[in-house]
Amino acid sequence: MDAAAGPRPAPPAPRALRVVAAVVTFWAVLGGLVASALAVMTALSALSNLFLGVPFPADYELMKHVIAVVIFMFLPYCQMVGANVTVDIFTEGMSAGKKAAMSIFSSLFALAFSALLLRQMWLGMGSYMRYVETTPVLKLPLWTAFPPILLSLALLFIAALVTTIDGVRVMRGRPQFIEPNPLETAE
Repeated sequence: MDAAAGPRPAPPAPRALRVVAAVVTFWAVLGGLVASALAVMTALSALSNLFLGVPFPADYELMKHVIAVVIFMFLPYCQMVGANVTVDIFTEGMSAGKKAAMSIFSSLFALAFSALLLRQMWLGMGSYMRYVETTPVLKLPLWTAFPPILLSLALLFIAALVTTIDGVRVMRGRPQFIEPNPLETAE
């Protein structure tokens, strides 16, 4: 292939990677829907308070409980498509190989970070299940936020593993399996 033709197209990703990408994307979309529902609930509660003088009971505690879960739901997708925070001023002049090395490093960091958080959150959930604490109004057990957060961290671990593999592929001059952030490629 000549240089004028551009980079080689990525081969089709193995089925397991396509499934991982689909699950991670579904999880992020679900997080977006939950965040939207929280926004609607908050707006309706504010309108209820404005016009009827009575906000929804426990809207604040429900928001606090669920928004933490939603934030964790976006992490695997951000890792998968490379949409985490980057400092372009440091990388814009780097070669593709150096950028791939930085990508591998950040993916390995995400692997370690997700493994550590997964362990600590698992232990935290066990503690909250043993010594039950609940929200004041709804009496919702605090441990109920942990299962979807644990799932998010497991998906983050898998996504970081995939992006590590992709970084190694790029270092070897091979195309990535997972498409990078579509917003960045539109430039």
